[in-house]
Amino acid sequence: AALTQQRMVHLHPTAAKWQLWEFDERADEMVAVEIGDHGNLTTRLVHAIDEGMAHDRFAQSIARVRNILPQCEIAVLSSAMISFRLHGLEFAQARIAHDPRNFQSGQEVNFGVGAEERVLDERNEADFGDLIRLAAAIRRKDGPKNHALWRMHPERWLESSVVADIEALDGRLRPEWVYSQVPAFSAADRAMIDILAMTREHRLAVIELKADEDIHLPLQGVDYWSRVAWHQSRGEFRRFGYFPGGEISDQSPLLLLVAPALHVHPATDTILRYLSPQIEWELLGIDERWREGVRVVFRKRPSELRSQVAPRRSA
Repeated sequence: AALTQQRMVHLHPTAAKWQLWEFDERADEMVAVEIGDHGNLTTRLVHAIDEGMAHDRFAQSIARVRNILPQCEIAVLSSAMISFRLHGLEFAQARIAHDPRNFQSGQEVNFGVGAEERVLDERNEADFGDLIRLAAAIRRKDGPKNHALWRMHPERWLESSVVADIEALDGRLRPEWVYSQVPAFSAADRAMIDILAMTREHRLAVIELKADEDIHLPLQGVDYWSRVAWHQSRGEFRRFGYFPGGEISDQSPLLLLVAPALHVHPATDTILRYLSPQIEWELLGIDERWREGVRVVFRKRPSELRSQVAPRRSA
């Protein structure tokens, strides 16, 4: 019930009468759960990674891969691991590996798509090059749509497109401060915020993406918004190294919900009507041809739905 409790904190207080009950198996009875101001929110933010230092550390591996695929994306997963991707599809990783025989450490590259993964060495160097060239030939906007490499991980493809051109999504967002897949762990899960950005007015923006129709889009967005707001209120983004050199506004974060215009779940508007007015959200429908470039075709804000929520009558 913890996740439901957290979400209920952010529901519209006058749109309905909200109650949460939990079944106590030992007592074999229903117990009312107090919602409170923040629910049972326990979340932990990880420190921002020094990407420049990671790029320097893995310069040899990066040069090796970019010699074959210059346009590959480099995602820094930790100070000891980076990921090589093409439109969000991971095809290799480089990591610091330790040899237990002599206590020496060095770089190790693993490659493959999905469950198939091998350590790169002289014997499979040609296979590595073949995989990269195949991915480059298939995973492009005009690639064969029936091929597995084209169809895999559409949400990651959308995410990489948004990160590459964040201003196409919203002109208020600053392209120099964009974080993707930000870990914000809780007791219940190891959540990854799709994109965390900042506006030109220094306001945080939480961006939740769905490439396909998904009824969970609004509430998952609220989950991540609440975690970001929690850490922001405690000054942890600045303390943990995010947005270096920039101010962070005290305003609560924006919540941007993004999906292809024809793949927004029909229940989305209904769910959004019942969110707390304290959450400033926007629903962005993007052109279905987003692989060719992100273009917003419609935008909805709370004011457009608020009139459709009748206040709850007192008993």
